[in-house]
Amino acid sequence: MIAAAPDSLVDDLVSLETYQGHDIEANLARAEAIEQAADRAGETELAHRARLVRADLAQRDGDVGSAARTFLMVHRWALDHERPALAARSHFHLTLTYHYLGDEGASLQHAISSVELLEPDSPPGQRIMHLIRLANALAEADEADAARERYRQAEQLAVAIGDHTRQLLVLNNLAYTEYEWGELDQAWTVVERMRGVARTLGREFLLVERDTIANIQIARGEYADAVATIWSAVNAPEWYEVHDLVDVTLTMAIAQRHLGRFDDARQTFHRCLELCAEREIVSVRVRALAEQAELYADMGDHRSAFETLKLHLTEAGRLRSSQREAQARAQQAVFETAEARREARQDALTKLWNRRYVDEHLPRLVTGGAPVTVAMLDLDYFKRINDTLSHEVGDQVLRTVAGMLADLPLAGEGFAARLGGEEFLVVRVGAPAAAMLEYLRATVESYDWRPITGDLPVTISIGMVHVTAVDDLSVVLAAADRNLYEAKRSGRNRLVSS
Repeated sequence: MIAAAPDSLVDDLVSLETYQGHDIEANLARAEAIEQAADRAGETELAHRARLVRADLAQRDGDVGSAARTFLMVHRWALDHERPALAARSHFHLTLTYHYLGDEGASLQHAISSVELLEPDSPPGQRIMHLIRLANALAEADEADAARERYRQAEQLAVAIGDHTRQLLVLNNLAYTEYEWGELDQAWTVVERMRGVARTLGREFLLVERDTIANIQIARGEYADAVATIWSAVNAPEWYEVHDLVDVTLTMAIAQRHLGRFDDARQTFHRCLELCAEREIVSVRVRALAEQAELYADMGDHRSAFETLKLHLTEAGRLRSSQREAQARAQQAVFETAEARREARQDALTKLWNRRYVDEHLPRLVTGGAPVTVAMLDLDYFKRINDTLSHEVGDQVLRTVAGMLADLPLAGEGFAARLGGEEFLVVRVGAPAAAMLEYLRATVESYDWRPITGDLPVTISIGMVHVTAVDDLSVVLAAADRNLYEAKRSGRNRLVSS
């Protein structure tokens, strides 16, 4: 039973956030219980952290689409409510989401942000994990020097806090990365360092670590050493997670094949494929079938080699298809979330941005140091149009004026928004926009409104202010509002600026 006290929830949640195994079903239940308890306790941010854990587990179980929706939803909430620690966590998870989508650029950007947003007092263990993920993303982007530097930083931090377990995790990632780059001498140097840390910890290597070492040994042609690295562990599967066991069993079979121990290799491949079937690990099954075909060819059993290769190609095709479907579902989730976010910040009638968007974006623009023009616009005598004609006609006028605003040359971060009723806002970054706004005023006045409003004219009044690096948004809006009032007071259908 999960306690309702926030401190207890945090302790339970941290253990899940740092869990690296594959017992997905049990941990999903734990995360769901923490989420519900946090909601009952009014701990919204804690509940969102639990949702991230649940989504991470779902993603690791192959459900990238629903995981992406949760990551993006929590990420948006964190940004909206200025919770950098939670935003750092959501960036951390989105790194893998975009990696699965094949968008390594977006993956790297999220990894960078996940580190940048970590607060100074964030737990060192969390910082280490974020640095590892950033290093992995840099490695995927072929930024070798930058990746090595992040691995170095992560290891230094682990050493500083005496966390040899995480130090070994860093080194294992680094060793495998060097192996994938073909830098076998550097990879082996890291392996030697791993041995020293394992001795300090007083434990044997875990399966995932043995798999890294054995793959490097195979690449170096040290097949017997690779078998020896794995042998004692592969005969004690109850100590390990099944997913790790599948990977290392395949590595063992490959080493045995290279040694010419064909009967042993055949049995090991059979065991690997059994494990793949039990856990539905299709990606490893595809690799195992390809390697098994090589084994049969080495044995001179060309019929079995051919049949196994055909099966491999069939399974590989199915895997690519399922991966494309998963990517499509995840991409759709990203698109739907982005669309939902846009709709929440878009005025339903005019399709311009709404006040929520203004509140989110304008403060940063007016305090950012660049010159900014802020203009408030109001339709003159708009109530008369609604009362004399109809609200439907009034809506048509609003949409038409909004279309004119949407056509303004608001390059860069400039935007137009509807604040409510007949009031609009125009923001332009850079040079003063008086000429542009005067053109807009004249365009509204000269537009042929007769098909819409008959004899009733449509004009606008504009209050504009041009500022550079102010500290208070309210001062800017108040100045624009005063100028708008002056435009109204002095006869309407004019621009007043300051």
